[in-house]
Amino acid sequence: MKATSTILLAFLIINAHSIKSQDFSALKYRNVGPERGGRVTTVAGIASKPSTYYLGATGGGVWKTEDYGTTWSNVSDGYFETPSIGAIAVAQNDENIVYAGTGSDGLRSNVISGKGVYKSIDAGKTWDPIGLTKTGHIGALEIHPENHNIVYVAAIGQAFQPNAERGIYKTTDGGKSWKKKLFISDKVGFADLELLPGNPEIIYAAAWKAERKPWTIISGGTTQEGGIYKSMDGGTTWEKVTKGLPEGLIGKIDLAVCPGDSRIVYALIEAPDDKGGLYKSTDQGKSFQQVSDHKGIRERPFYYTNIEVDPKNPDIVYAMATSYYKSVNGGKSWSKLSPPHGDNHDMWINPNNTDLFIQANDGGANVTHNGGQSWSTQFNQPTTEIYQVEVDDQYPYWLYGGQQDNYTTISVPSMAPYGVQRAGIGWIMNTGGCETGPAVPKPGNPDIVYANCKGRFTVYDKRTGIEKSYYVGASNMYGHNPKDLNYRFQRVSPIHVSPHDAGVIFHGSQYVHRTRDEGVTWETISPDLTAFKADKQVISGSPITRDITGEEFYSTLYSIRESPVQKGVIWTGANDGPVYVTQNDGKTWDNVTPSKLPQGGRVDAVEPSPHNAEKAYIAVLRYQLGDWKPYIYKTENYGKSWKLLTTGTNGIPADYPTRVIREDPKRPGLLYAGTEWGMFISFNDGEQWVPFQQNLPLTPITDIKIHRNDLVLSTMGRSFWVLDNIATLRDKNITNLKDNAVLFKPSDTYRFRYPKVRTEGAPLITYPKPSVIIDYYLSESTNTSIRLDIMDDKGNIVNTYFGDSSQMKGEEQAISDMSTNTITYLVDKKLTTHKGLNRFHWNMTYAGPWSSKQRQRYKNGPLAAPGVYTAKLTIGSATLTQTFNLMQDPRNATHTTSDHISELLKLQLDLIALLTEARKLEDELNKEFKQLDKKKKVAGLPEYDTERHVTLSNVLQKLKTAEGTYPQPMLADQINYLYNMMNKADQQPGKDALERFKVLKNELGKLKAML
Repeated sequence: MKATSTILLAFLIINAHSIKSQDFSALKYRNVGPERGGRVTTVAGIASKPSTYYLGATGGGVWKTEDYGTTWSNVSDGYFETPSIGAIAVAQNDENIVYAGTGSDGLRSNVISGKGVYKSIDAGKTWDPIGLTKTGHIGALEIHPENHNIVYVAAIGQAFQPNAERGIYKTTDGGKSWKKKLFISDKVGFADLELLPGNPEIIYAAAWKAERKPWTIISGGTTQEGGIYKSMDGGTTWEKVTKGLPEGLIGKIDLAVCPGDSRIVYALIEAPDDKGGLYKSTDQGKSFQQVSDHKGIRERPFYYTNIEVDPKNPDIVYAMATSYYKSVNGGKSWSKLSPPHGDNHDMWINPNNTDLFIQANDGGANVTHNGGQSWSTQFNQPTTEIYQVEVDDQYPYWLYGGQQDNYTTISVPSMAPYGVQRAGIGWIMNTGGCETGPAVPKPGNPDIVYANCKGRFTVYDKRTGIEKSYYVGASNMYGHNPKDLNYRFQRVSPIHVSPHDAGVIFHGSQYVHRTRDEGVTWETISPDLTAFKADKQVISGSPITRDITGEEFYSTLYSIRESPVQKGVIWTGANDGPVYVTQNDGKTWDNVTPSKLPQGGRVDAVEPSPHNAEKAYIAVLRYQLGDWKPYIYKTENYGKSWKLLTTGTNGIPADYPTRVIREDPKRPGLLYAGTEWGMFISFNDGEQWVPFQQNLPLTPITDIKIHRNDLVLSTMGRSFWVLDNIATLRDKNITNLKDNAVLFKPSDTYRFRYPKVRTEGAPLITYPKPSVIIDYYLSESTNTSIRLDIMDDKGNIVNTYFGDSSQMKGEEQAISDMSTNTITYLVDKKLTTHKGLNRFHWNMTYAGPWSSKQRQRYKNGPLAAPGVYTAKLTIGSATLTQTFNLMQDPRNATHTTSDHISELLKLQLDLIALLTEARKLEDELNKEFKQLDKKKKVAGLPEYDTERHVTLSNVLQKLKTAEGTYPQPMLADQINYLYNMMNKADQQPGKDALERFKVLKNELGKLKAML
């Protein structure tokens, strides 16, 4: 049974000092994109179903397509305990059997750990965990071609620490039990394994010594620690293959075997100098010979090292690295293919049609039908890895962040801002810098963005797409030992705009830099605020391959924040542990690192309290040192003392590393924490934490912002998310919900018209129609009558909603007479009555006109005018009220006044009344006309021999539009035409519209007089 994506949120009852569990499933996050895919490291397909494929993302879980990549849907949410996927395999003799090994084999610094192997017996609809939970990262998974209960797994191990669970594993009972078949050491795992086509008892395995440190990448070791192993008996015994392979150091290896010629085995090998490259065996792996040392195919081996051979032709070989290569002569020479994105990781070729294959890269997964000449889109799989989130102050606001392996930082809107022909793709904007970010919009001018690319500060103008460069130090850092650099910038270097002066921008290397002229001039206002241990300042990449991109620069600042309460109080956190604060705008700095905090962790976030200048929080990430504990600290005296808020027993589990902490800007002590495995919330300043995952997919939370009553998140694998309107969480009643019903005060809301947007298929990102969010709490589920009235400032009822139709009176489910301002009754099934928090979305409209068609009745009403409104909730005999403001869209305020809107609304309501009158008249006359027709036929009278029959016919001809192609619209449709004309925008009614209304009203009066 699928695990529910809804998590029960427990709230602290302060007076009783106990936790009371409430169902808060009414609060839902929504994905706002981007829709473009993120890093995909494994793909698989089905030979007998050429349209069906699976992809495994590094932080986005498992996705499936059944239409050649035209659409993708996630199939792992609710089942997997990690979103990091390392290998997927489908049983080709039974497409329902799918195995997935977790933990990526591309061991970046932000790699997410695996949690073992999962199995599906219904083609990905449901999954079960089947063990190997401590293996860390799985490099390969192979299914016996004749018996899908026999499966082999190559376990790389934990990326950041030695572990005894590395090795080759085998199950013969479909994962009920596993046996370790090959083990070298707790530092050496296996990156790949292959079964010989035609004889699956013959197995090849590639050993790899691999471990990451925050300051370096260890990839490779001696030939005793790495290399190729071969088994002839299904993994019972193994023989080390050495003939023709590199001697001395050897690193990551990927293997490929050819079903078209089982003698051929390829090995792409990381080794020093020209010893690395492609090796080929023509005797089933007894010996190898190097066929290519092409630099491109062995680039950044810890991250790539991927080789594949055509199932039919052993001379056609594919190599995946930064570029995507193809050889047609057994690897002797190479040409490039052009997938939609660079940084290539995996592919699966259909053995029945080798021009049909799927390929994976840092932009997602893509399918080709013609051998790589053209590809399916990557803008249909929202698995983007986002490093941080910033928000601007336009309306609607946009979200900004660095997108992993994108050529620029990006921005997406929180709501549909304007009309586009393709939602999602149409709403993603370049914002300067590069993949790492951040991108920080200028307060007061969102067209200007302060962006970063691995320490390179730029000023980007969205209007022109032009980017000005103002790098601190103006020196290329690549390839340097960090100890030799004047300025050490991390790959993700902080940018922070002062909350007190939008002209002041801070930027961090090992120092805090400040500019008052958007980077034209910089001043350094701090000493080195890092630990700077000499043994951590090394050339990254050992013992074989240098890799120095800034990602491994240790002893740099990772977070800078100025107190929003007191100017000049600035906090910093370094990626090697220290926390500093200045209380005098950088003149002096104090090292205030918590004394009990273990050294060396990455201070991912510093959070000055928005309520108290002496108070601050830090979130420290230490899993890159093999420490998986959560670390959130709080100080209330400028860092003189700290309190650990994550004990491992007070809500956040002991193995949930923490990435970010934020305090609510309106309610002191309301905290939001983002961890490696999801969201948590505290209502009592960190004394206790409860899950706040709701419907959010399992993925690391990299950053949090609270903006305009919304909770805004970035994730490492599932793009940006927004939880609309958290005002209820700030209400004092939320921590003391007892037996009484509560209507929470709705937030003041902008009136926002939804633009015309084209969507294709099921949208992956969500832009809900604008609404006022009304939250109410029920102590018990109820069948009692429940009613919600929305009233204007004069007490007139704008709309009324009931929970079910049984509460309605009269023959109709709605009764409307806008001209006399009588009550409108509507049924809305969204007015829920379950125990706990309920959420209702009022669409800010009056009821529309009556229609003879039930589904169209009272729909498409006019937008309520700006002003003060009251929500009145009636539950049985109890009545609760709250007021709120509807505010004019600030984008329209300069050219449309409130008087214009009031004039428009009056006309709209008059038109609704007129249209309703016309339609009801038409309906009544139609019924009477049909009755007269029946009487005429019974009496045998000639046509039109009664005066009433003739009158009805004449009136209906003028009132009702005839059927057929392009008929002339008659009166009812003319009224509807004018109503629709006036229901598109906030505007002053035009003179022609007002005069036309008088004409139509007069014409209807004349028709009624004819009767």
